[in-house]
Amino acid sequence: MVLALALLVVGGMALVNALTSDGGDQPGPTGTATASGGTPHSATAPSKGASASASAAMPLVIRVVGAPTTVVVTVPGTGEVLRRGVLNTGEAEQYDKAPLNVVVSDAGSVEVTIYGELQQRGAAGQRQEWLVPKK
Repeated sequence: MVLALALLVVGGMALVNALTSDGGDQPGPTGTATASGGTPHSATAPSKGASASASAAMPLVIRVVGAPTTVVVTVPGTGEVLRRGVLNTGEAEQYDKAPLNVVVSDAGSVEVTIYGELQQRGAAGQRQEWLVPKK
């Protein structure tokens, strides 16, 4: 219990430092990651110079701001799995296609942004699901 609380505090401090430090306008590392389903999606670490407009263009951005949590991202209808695994504190992934179904094991640990709109965070330790519609 104490270890989990310490992890949460350290992760929160690291996130605040990453978002508020004056590191210039260079974005963090970006690239294409391949999930177990073999389909590429865009995975992005939190960046110091990220703009709100970049998030608004993305159908889905998931950022872990609390304890590490299991994240599953699938394509409804086909069952294609784009992501199944643990995202650690401070990690973020973004997806540039929709529709998507998102399930997290700890809704209190993540910030989910759908088409630039931050979704209401769920209760800590509770499973939560979001549907990202096709626009």
